[in-house]
Amino acid sequence: MLESELLTWPGVIAKRMFGFRALYRGKRIFAALPNSRGFGPDPCFLLKFDPMPLALLKRAQSDLRVHSNSPGKGWFSFTLASDTDLHDALDWLSHSHEAAKSRKFR
Repeated sequence: MLESELLTWPGVIAKRMFGFRALYRGKRIFAALPNSRGFGPDPCFLLKFDPMPLALLKRAQSDLRVHSNSPGKGWFSFTLASDTDLHDALDWLSHSHEAAKSRKFR
């Protein structure tokens, strides 16, 4: 359901990647959704920030559904605990999508 929505956003394409669906805005990856395998025992997806804006990082640190092994830069996971999390999931994905627009390609 998330992938269908994201594919309607500007410049978004999806590619298969090791059992996941990598989502790109142009040439820049901004998220990864589970396809045939998951990221762990809980349903979650990944967000890419390089770096995450400071105000958003503070928000992420207070959101129990957002996790990262390297706070501020790189991959962040968002855990979906219930259907009510979908609105917030789309909000986080929109921030990652927007960050991919301005991030330099590496």
